Amino acid sequence: MSSGTLGAAKIYHRLLKAVKKHIGHDGSRRHFRDFVTEEFRKNINLSDQTAIQSKLKLAHDYTFLLNSVHHHKELLFSYNIAVDRSDEMKKVLNKSAASVGLRLPDVYQP
Repeated sequence: MSSGTLGAAKIYHRLLKAVKKHIGHDGSRRHFRDFVTEEFRKNINLSDQTAIQSKLKLAHDYTFLLNSVHHHKELLFSYNIAVDRSDEMKKVLNKSAASVGLRLPDVYQP
């Protein structure tokens, strides 16, 4: 394997990880992961180095965008800026209760 192939594999892995973490991989969202996989497979025999670098940069930039949007959303939640946090707080409360082996009363259940 060449260093270019290793670089492409690393970018591909990071992009799939970001898609899985920030978009999801269940039934209705699986097409995002399928699209990424299809694009990488479609361009596996590409020989033009400029085109290869362009496509790898696009994949890297999209990974960065997904991670940045997620981080921005977390910051908005943490600063409570015009965001309804009730669902997020329910998740946090459920996780906290579950971590010590408890269940929240039905009043707090979604």
